[in-house]
Amino acid sequence: MSNHHAGFDVLPPRAVVGTSSLRRQAQIRALRPDLQLRDLRGNVNTRLAKLDAGEFDAIVLACAGLDRLGFHARIRAELAPPQFLPAVAQGAIAIETRDGDADLLALCALLNDRDTELRVRAERAMNLALHGSCQVPIAGFATLANDRLHLRGLVGDASSGEILRAEAGASAEDPESLGRDVAAKLRALGADRLLHAH
Repeated sequence: MSNHHAGFDVLPPRAVVGTSSLRRQAQIRALRPDLQLRDLRGNVNTRLAKLDAGEFDAIVLACAGLDRLGFHARIRAELAPPQFLPAVAQGAIAIETRDGDADLLALCALLNDRDTELRVRAERAMNLALHGSCQVPIAGFATLANDRLHLRGLVGDASSGEILRAEAGASAEDPESLGRDVAAKLRALGADRLLHAH
C-alpha cells in the first residue's frame, strides 16, 4: 500500500518499501531490484503511521488483516499468485487437540474443510522436505481443481533477490508426494545453497 502510488509496478526507482517478511523481500527484490527494502515492525496501526509519516513510499501488509480491521480502502494493490507466492499454509486455521482424545477429534473433524486440508498438506510436505522455517524465504501455493492438486513452490534470497521456482501437479490422493516432488525440483535447481545461506 502507498499513499501516493497506485501499485507496485508504478513505484518510482529507489522507492523505499517496508516489509518484515524475508519471503516478501526476496520476491520484491527479484522483480524490482531498484527498490530500497527496509524492515518494518509493529502492529498494523504502527506500520500505517510510519507510512503516513513519510518513512516509506509503500509498505506491504496482509490484505486479510487490513480487511478485518476495516482498512480495506487503504489497499492499493494485491501481490497475488502466481507472481507473488504466500507463506506455506497461509490463511489456514488449525485447531490443536490433546493427543488421543477421540471424542474431541471427532468433533473437530466436522469443521475440517477437505479442499483446504489437501492443499495445506501438499504445501507443508514441500516445506518439511526443504527443512523450512520462519528464517528462510520459502513460499508455497497449492490449488485444487477436479480432484487434481497443483503446487507452486519458491525458495529465495532476500539479499540478492535470487528466486528459484518449481511446480508440479498430481492427483489429490497423495498431497505429500506432490509436496516432496516440488521440493526435489527446487533442490535440483540449487535450493540448498540458498537455504544454507541463512
